[in-house]
Amino acid sequence: MESSSVNWEALDALIIDFAKSENLIDDSSPPSSPSHTSPSSPYVSSSYHSRLIIRQIRLSLEAGDIDAAIDLLRAHAPFVLDDHRLLFRIQKQKFIELLRKGTAEDRGRAIDFLRTSLAPCALNAYPEAYEEFKHVLLAFIYDKDDQTSPVANEWAEKRRCEIAGLMSSVLRGHLHAFNPLFSMTLRYLISIHKGFCFQQGISSPISDLIKRLLLEERDPPAIPQESFCEAPLFDEVDIQALAQAVELTRQGAIDSLRFTKGDLFQAFQNEICRMRLDAAMLDELVHEYCIYRGIVESGMQTLSQDEPESGYSSSQDCSLEVDYSNAKCSFSETSATTDLTSMRGTDVELRYASEPANNLENCSTSGSHQSGNSRHLRNRSRGAGERSKRKRWRGRHDELDFISDIHVNRCAKPEGVENINGEDKYEIVLGVQELASRGMAAEVVDKINALDPNFFTQNPVLLFQLKQVEFLKLVGLGDHSGALRVACSHLGPLAGSDPNLLKPLKETLLSLLQPNEDALATGLPLHALATSLQVALGKRLGIDEPQLMRIMRATLHTHTEWFKHQMCKDRFESFLRIDSLKENNTPVLTSLATSKSNTDSCTLGSSQVTISSTTRVSDDGGSPNQASSRDVIFDENAVLKVMVS
Repeated sequence: MESSSVNWEALDALIIDFAKSENLIDDSSPPSSPSHTSPSSPYVSSSYHSRLIIRQIRLSLEAGDIDAAIDLLRAHAPFVLDDHRLLFRIQKQKFIELLRKGTAEDRGRAIDFLRTSLAPCALNAYPEAYEEFKHVLLAFIYDKDDQTSPVANEWAEKRRCEIAGLMSSVLRGHLHAFNPLFSMTLRYLISIHKGFCFQQGISSPISDLIKRLLLEERDPPAIPQESFCEAPLFDEVDIQALAQAVELTRQGAIDSLRFTKGDLFQAFQNEICRMRLDAAMLDELVHEYCIYRGIVESGMQTLSQDEPESGYSSSQDCSLEVDYSNAKCSFSETSATTDLTSMRGTDVELRYASEPANNLENCSTSGSHQSGNSRHLRNRSRGAGERSKRKRWRGRHDELDFISDIHVNRCAKPEGVENINGEDKYEIVLGVQELASRGMAAEVVDKINALDPNFFTQNPVLLFQLKQVEFLKLVGLGDHSGALRVACSHLGPLAGSDPNLLKPLKETLLSLLQPNEDALATGLPLHALATSLQVALGKRLGIDEPQLMRIMRATLHTHTEWFKHQMCKDRFESFLRIDSLKENNTPVLTSLATSKSNTDSCTLGSSQVTISSTTRVSDDGGSPNQASSRDVIFDENAVLKVMVS
């Protein structure tokens, strides 16, 4: 099965927002969970508090501690106990739990409870309640271990889970305590992925992961308020959109809309949150991803400040530091291409605010001519600033030992790679990714060649892309002769050995015809390139990419294919930020056009695109189509002849 390119910067923003919303990381800045419905999450802290209460009520009900659940409901959600339909279900379960204890005293308490509470409630709950009440009386006669009894279902412990799920659905809807956006997006994408694979009769490459992550059972739907008036009329388009998105019957979609008084997106959130994820596994996947992307501390032992510089440290001003453990993964989350900027907000400020300005002024592709001692001092200064930018992983119970339990999957080290200690090589990859995200192509090539001379032999497309970056930077600086030297020495020979690179080569050469300020407007995607380098180099060093990256690639691809088959656009794509995760047409390197002045010459926009021509996503939600408005007819052999001459 194919996989789609992913805007990893957009995913970073969603992951950080998720971790903050679930209080998984230590961070002073509040998350900003987006919502299309204003009452959905007015305050994230209150939403988190509500989710904790719902979780505790659920655990109490699943454990059979009905009194504890009722106490929590009375304190935090008394409206549930005012609804006789819900109250009857809770009290019926309490009656069963009293009998389950099996003592004479508890049996007497069950009889008293039956007379004073359950019977009166059954008269006012709903039409079938009294029949259910009479049926549950059979529990006095039939033992809980009798699997053939007419009340075997009442005795079954799964009934606890059903009532717990029902209460969770009702409380989520009333308290607007929905799961964080990333959690809902992941549920939705996996659900579509499973449906697509089943319909097409193909096996999923991530079936082992999603079977454990997305549970088969769903919580029961929330019960809409009873109304003696005529049923409200909902837009049929909304009914069908909701029914198809979350696999409901038409009547189920209508009931869901009734519960939210016609609010489609709130109904969608209610239904998505009914899908159950394995929370522990999700936390592990997110933690692994955050370590890989440099969002949180890895928990690895860091190198001492007093140790000599590593042989892998850079010889340039913006090189890797000896203390790699606090090197950040990305320096460019300042793109304003989508409203995900608002999600980054304070977090980006926190991660990158301490970057010394003078370090940014000296980033170049040609290398530094400063002395080693000055460079060492600058690296130490910047390394100290970066230590404050990674966050500490707390886990759900603030168990510090949990950090050491989660680790990045490692594979066998391939031949040709020098022996690098396990603590260093992971941080070296992050450092290379950092340089690539800054556009320091020459430094990246030198560093990787020193680390593994065979790397670019096996990854020529990555070398081509890095040289494209170097070419475009030189064009932007007005150094056309230097840009042509790069093209003749590297781009031409690489395209000569791979015909697929001819088109991007031609488009790269067209930048010579544009004004310097415009030459970079269609530049390469630095963050996409940086992530590709991170994955490829990590594998060479024995570090597998996080499993969450596999899941996102596969599910985004099937999402695109699913709606191509449906011949329609996903109504909820923008709400869940799926469009941002696929977004891959934002130009980068534009800030380098002003690099002649001493301003942030290494501050770049962030987006994910393909390796060559501008990519556009069709309006009908189909897959991206390669299209270039500047395609010019060239004799390809003539182009190669010029490049290698």
